[in-house]
Amino acid sequence: MTSWPAPPPTPPRPSRPAGRPGGPAPTTLTARRPEDLLAAVPVVLGFHPEDSVVLLTFGGDHQFHARLDLPRSAADVEAATAALLAPARRERVQAAALVVYAGEASAAAARSAARALARRFELAGITVLDALRADGSRWFPLLGGARGVPAWGVPYDVSSHPFTAQAVYDGRAVLGSRADLEAGLRPDPAGVAAVGDALAGAVACDPEEAADVLDRHLAAGSVPDGELAGLLLGLRDVAVRDAAWAPVRRAGAADHVQLWSDAVRRAPAEVLADAAAVLAYVAWAAGDGALAWCAIDRCLGADPANTLAGLVAELLERAVPPDVLDD
Repeated sequence: MTSWPAPPPTPPRPSRPAGRPGGPAPTTLTARRPEDLLAAVPVVLGFHPEDSVVLLTFGGDHQFHARLDLPRSAADVEAATAALLAPARRERVQAAALVVYAGEASAAAARSAARALARRFELAGITVLDALRADGSRWFPLLGGARGVPAWGVPYDVSSHPFTAQAVYDGRAVLGSRADLEAGLRPDPAGVAAVGDALAGAVACDPEEAADVLDRHLAAGSVPDGELAGLLLGLRDVAVRDAAWAPVRRAGAADHVQLWSDAVRRAPAEVLADAAAVLAYVAWAAGDGALAWCAIDRCLGADPANTLAGLVAELLERAVPPDVLDD
């Protein structure tokens, strides 16, 4: 039997009242069989992965989960192994489970990745409890045969699993894919146009003004066009950007996620990067690593040298838990 905490979700609109802790208390999921692992993955990630390697960890100083694109070459497998093993060692993880999402055409790549990861984890003293390949409808064991498992796999359906029902009850949004998560940050044409018009006459906020704007509009989850234009211009100043992200802590971070997600959707291209970087940070603080990566991608697409995005990427790659903000 294995258990691990699921991260707090990014809440749907409307926003919580200001000052309320961000997200419900972490839920403990207890897995006893492969179907439990398969149901847990979309809950902890926030979406159903495809062509991916997912690591779930147990024990250690901090339990964490991670998703990587399915590696397809020996070099990619080595890089994936290093990326997953480093934080597991640092957090003194005791045991792990692997779920590889791949169809039949990628079954060989899935086996290769799982065996390499399992071998390196076992050599590091980390017990690999299970390794599965899942194609969306059937699962297959990856580390040798399993008694009673046919060669054509075992059907599964997580839609009615208790973990899924609990996620709905807790208000945890589970999207169909990572692409759906990315879609939530796509530009809102009308919003972009309105903020773009406001930019012409806007004056960049200073740090104190930025903090005031955020305090006044946090509960609503959206900043009016004119004030948002000034805030976005102000973010070009590192001191203003720091005023936006530095005070955020785990409690209440979900409200900042909602506000900055809205800002990213409405930000014209010339002022997008810093808003996306702030979103990446507050998403990490809220425990939503998948959204943080999506925000990093949006930021680096506009500003490949953005330092805040680079900082958050390092936090995510090192599996640094947002609980450190409370220390």
